Amino acid sequence: MSGDYGPLLDALRGVRWPARRAVAAAPSGAHRSRQRGTAGEFTEYRLYRQGDDPRALDWKLLARSDRAFVRLSDDRALLPTWFVLDGSASMDFPETGGLSKWRMACAVAVGLAAVAHASGDPVGVLALHADGVLRLPPRTRRGTVREIARSLDALRAGGTNVLSSPLMQMPVAARCVLVTDCLGDHETTIRTASALAAGGAMLECVHIVAREELALPEGIFRAQDPEDIAVWRVTSTDVRSAYATRFEAFRAQVRDQWRALGAGYTEVSTDVAPARAVRAIVAGLGLS
Repeated sequence: MSGDYGPLLDALRGVRWPARRAVAAAPSGAHRSRQRGTAGEFTEYRLYRQGDDPRALDWKLLARSDRAFVRLSDDRALLPTWFVLDGSASMDFPETGGLSKWRMACAVAVGLAAVAHASGDPVGVLALHADGVLRLPPRTRRGTVREIARSLDALRAGGTNVLSSPLMQMPVAARCVLVTDCLGDHETTIRTASALAAGGAMLECVHIVAREELALPEGIFRAQDPEDIAVWRVTSTDVRSAYATRFEAFRAQVRDQWRALGAGYTEVSTDVAPARAVRAIVAGLGLS
């Protein structure tokens, strides 16, 4: 496995990621389908109607009641899963020291892809990065997760990528997982995500936050905007206090915006173990 993903994938063996609601009709898979049939998990009986498959008849119930019933069940379906990764310059932080937001995003995406792939779901990636766009269409074949890991390892964050454009390309009959720091064109991204959600797409936002962003260091120093190098800011005690208040409000706003769409939302700090982050995402419980 590329990079250091081996221990991560070992820690996620046996983890499952059920869809948050029934999946539209699709090839047979692990998720509850909107389509009702006579195979899968039994849910209820219905009176036999002309044209029903006689094999669905419950013969024991017929013998007891003298009435013909068929057994209905929830069919199971596959759920194609896309990972849309934000590789803009703000994700390349911190540049030194701990894990950058970009590398955390890659680790979380690989872990989630492995969990979805283990259930038989097709997994694919659309990653914006310093040198363009990586697009790997959803596949179920063996080696798919390895290919995703290898491809993401080769990328670097940079530039002022616009997430709303690739998001518009996402199919509505899929699970779309956006892994981003929610900076840049986030309001446009929310509007695009709203249209996807209205069309039936299952949305997940994984909000990556650097540990260093949560509390600015002590002292006075100059900070440069990574996506507009002409912008510099000087910190001080007053600036740190105002920043902490505004950043907390921003994170709460982002959380509320995604949840208002009916989307899953998990904030992940770069000091959290990627395996723990993945488990929190699939469980929908968040990280305390």
